[in-house]
Amino acid sequence: MVLQAQEGHRLLTTSSARVLVATAVPAERDAVARAFSTAASEVRLPGAVLHRISGAFACDLLAAGVGPALAAASTATALTAAALQGTPYDLVVSAGIAGGFQPGAPVGSLVVADEITAADLGAETADGFLPVTELGFGTVSHRPPKSLVRTVAAATGALPGEVLTVSTVTGTAARAAQLRARHPRALAEAMEGFGVAEAAAAHRVPVLELRAVSNPVGPRDRAAWRIGDALAALTGAFGKLTSAWESWNPHES
Repeated sequence: MVLQAQEGHRLLTTSSARVLVATAVPAERDAVARAFSTAASEVRLPGAVLHRISGAFACDLLAAGVGPALAAASTATALTAAALQGTPYDLVVSAGIAGGFQPGAPVGSLVVADEITAADLGAETADGFLPVTELGFGTVSHRPPKSLVRTVAAATGALPGEVLTVSTVTGTAARAAQLRARHPRALAEAMEGFGVAEAAAAHRVPVLELRAVSNPVGPRDRAAWRIGDALAALTGAFGKLTSAWESWNPHES
């Protein structure tokens, strides 16, 4: 199989494909790292530290920070450093745990985004919420390659659907209902995916978002959170992803 970067016509075999995985916090990064048999080495960049998995499949892990702004900045730092070194990434993955909208994404399930949406980027009006695009600015969503979403869903059992990026985590049933009304296809809510996708888009690199559900979206009930189970599910998913990426044909829609 051959991977092709979007920004040019450079073709790479899987033996030289490079993937950047951006998580919010070190615990998520370490969960991904446990999926690999090779120990990671640290690569320090200005404002960021990569944990590099070397071997036939090169993968850099980045704890990019919490929230879309810091995630975008850290991911952009890694992407820029790789480009300047002449070793650009072929894929960026936003990964971690998330809240799941019930009953579509139960606790413990995996979700792969077929659309990554900034759910609260816009303006509140007397008539309701207006996304920033309706104000005449920017974008509010990115779509990962359809063929890659299908491949990852088949390999991991992840549910494909819209994943929302929010700056404020939902903590009430009313807010959960508002989000579902605006985004009826939403399966999960997290805080970094859109920021990672914005950075990837600026470098014309494909993006993917993969989340393990640790809690329901809605009223905050920390006793019901299953963070350890979600991190274990994340490890299991990445253990299956190398073969999935090897079977992905980027020329398929």
